[in-house]
Amino acid sequence: MRCISCGYLESKVVDSRPSEDGSSIRRRRECLKCGKRFTTYERQNESPLIVIKNDKSSEPFDRTKLLRGLLIATAKRDVPATALESLIDDVETEIRNTMKNEVRSKKLGEMVLGRLREIDDVAYIRFASVYRDFKDIDEFQKALKGMN
Repeated sequence: MRCISCGYLESKVVDSRPSEDGSSIRRRRECLKCGKRFTTYERQNESPLIVIKNDKSSEPFDRTKLLRGLLIATAKRDVPATALESLIDDVETEIRNTMKNEVRSKKLGEMVLGRLREIDDVAYIRFASVYRDFKDIDEFQKALKGMN
């Protein structure tokens, strides 16, 4: 594993434990060159999930891309990163439990929105405004009225 500070390829595992949900192994590592410590997560190699976009193209499910969107939606909100990671884990688990390797982007977005609404209303509206591509203020107001 490459050190995040100096790039050296050799490190030793200092501590290893399962993540809270049991879906990965958390490892604390120490670089053998500079001595810096860093954390890595090991996940089981599963078949890739494919997201079918509205234009019928497809791309691999990308946790990082989804997290980036959620971080933007929750900017300056009191939402812990662990809640967002948990949200993504829940969505990914639900998709995998369907025994399908493909999910439509519309379905993925609705799954995320349903969970995000339980976490933070403002983040929900922010994410929905991008995901649903509001064209005008009327669409925005309908989404706000639908929250009551």
